Amino acid sequence: MATKEHISKQFDADLEEVRTRVLQMGGFVEEQIENAIDALTSGNEELIDLVITRDHRVNAMEVSIDEICNQIIARRQPTASDLRMIMMVIKTITDLERIGDEAAKIARMAKLIYSTDRMHIPRFNEVKHVASIAMDMLHKALDSFARLDLNAAAQIVRQDEFVDEEFRSILRQLITFMMEDPRKISTCLEIVFVAKAIERIGDHAKNMSEYVVYMVKGKDVRHVTADQIEQEIRE
Repeated sequence: MATKEHISKQFDADLEEVRTRVLQMGGFVEEQIENAIDALTSGNEELIDLVITRDHRVNAMEVSIDEICNQIIARRQPTASDLRMIMMVIKTITDLERIGDEAAKIARMAKLIYSTDRMHIPRFNEVKHVASIAMDMLHKALDSFARLDLNAAAQIVRQDEFVDEEFRSILRQLITFMMEDPRKISTCLEIVFVAKAIERIGDHAKNMSEYVVYMVKGKDVRHVTADQIEQEIRE
């Protein structure tokens, strides 16, 4: 009996270590996005290079956490909610790594925008606005992961719909700019890549919130509406 209790306590400690590492990775990724957006709007070359060079740390975190999860599965053979927890972690760190990639992409686009002597550097107001929403989505998703809070999931799905619409609006605006002045085409295309990266960050945050619903409810809510998620949460 004592041995079983010891094994159970060790298993709980392993799961807690994994959750802590995921939140640490999430905090680092949030910092990468914030720095990337700051670098984009300020043209700070040191900050641009910092985001790009630190992307490998995000990759290393994913590999490390994934290895721990594999060891837990091999040693503990988790079932039911414990297995769902491990699956949620594995899926979450994949999305976090991809968010890190998008942050690095934003920094690379910023480098291109400021690397040439262009007459008109854009103000990025719309991009900053949609980026703030995507960052809020990620923060809520991480908070939802930490507290297994289902209420944030539907909110994040609704925010994702808004981010998608904002991306389409930015795209329409940039197309108009390019048609009016072909000299702006290169810069506008780079801003399109930035806006798309932000839109993808929102998508990944939405994915993360859906994994929490799967963890708590045991139901896959991918590809369903916010109304359906809310109904699932209430049941």
